[in-house]
Amino acid sequence: MNRKEIAEIRRRFNPDKNAISCVRGCYVNDKREIVSTFNYPLLSLPLEEQEKYLAIFKRTLAGVPGRNLIDIEFRPDQVMDDEAHQLLMGLRNTALTVDAGAEKLCQRIIDSLELEGNYLILMMHDAYDVPFRHTDENKTDVISEEVFNYILVSVCPVKLTKPALSYFSEDNAFHSRDLDWVVSGPELGFMFPTFDDRAANIYSALYFTRDAANAHDEFVDAVFHCDAPMPAAEQREVFQAVLEDTLDDDLSLEVMQTVHEQLRDMIQEHDHDKTAEPLTISRREMSGMLQSCGVPEEKVAAFEEKYDAEFGQGMSLNAVNIAEPKKFEVRTPDVVVQVNPERSDLVETRIIDGQRYILIRAEEGVEVNGVSIAIAGGTVTGDDAPF
Repeated sequence: MNRKEIAEIRRRFNPDKNAISCVRGCYVNDKREIVSTFNYPLLSLPLEEQEKYLAIFKRTLAGVPGRNLIDIEFRPDQVMDDEAHQLLMGLRNTALTVDAGAEKLCQRIIDSLELEGNYLILMMHDAYDVPFRHTDENKTDVISEEVFNYILVSVCPVKLTKPALSYFSEDNAFHSRDLDWVVSGPELGFMFPTFDDRAANIYSALYFTRDAANAHDEFVDAVFHCDAPMPAAEQREVFQAVLEDTLDDDLSLEVMQTVHEQLRDMIQEHDHDKTAEPLTISRREMSGMLQSCGVPEEKVAAFEEKYDAEFGQGMSLNAVNIAEPKKFEVRTPDVVVQVNPERSDLVETRIIDGQRYILIRAEEGVEVNGVSIAIAGGTVTGDDAPF
């Protein structure tokens, strides 16, 4: 799903705009025991409670596509006869009205999920009467024949509040507040099926993980019978290791500046199109960037071989997982320099009198601990060779 499609569904989570038939819940303690279950028509709840449930569901579709929000693709044979896919289809087609199906999914989550403490499994079903749109994106009064039926599942930690003083209006005074269990924002969840080209795609689910470094492989395997994608943080770490291992002494500041600049420009240009799928970078494109930086052909070939070994042949990486367009950082064991990504040209490396230096060009506006300082004049001598 692209960002525009995700946003269209997220707008549904409003008391006046949804057709959520029910909200089911399963409260689990730290021993993986079911404490309680419930099944409410959403409209039967007070407005304040409706809004809290809707806020949780909305946050389950919040994040960066490709990083926190990941498309899980089902193989054709899974759609035909895989038990996990059939369970999801059954829950969706019956609008979560069959207790046995909902209980089976909850038990599957409980048996597989490695999550410390108490948590709440929330499930909802919605039927979205998709409005027809002209190519100019304006809605019309034409009745759509497309009704998008989907389920959304959120897994939320339930945490004990800390002791504190609290205001009590009854006697206009502050007293000790009792400890209480409070539902936190979702740790993970999913929507099935996905909303692609403004219609249902039963070959895909949209999976959410709050922590981009932890994809909860055990959950993905149990619920979807699919391999979990490599977490975004791990993708970056492995990609950086591939660069370091293969380019060695040719991995200079200038190379990193050029690669980061090209990736940043691609991401920023791509972000203007909210209907585009998440931007991915292939091995061939990365090799082209390295060649444009003057990296020797044998090092580029070594990079390609290592890339295929780590990620698999033909595998592309999500661009935002390997480059942060709004961040450019230079780090040594004792110093960290944050640089405006659009002005990374202000930083360079030099060897002066046999010593390695990182130089930052500073014309004006230099501050130390918030205090403006002057830079004394002088002449620097030595070897200007980069390292």
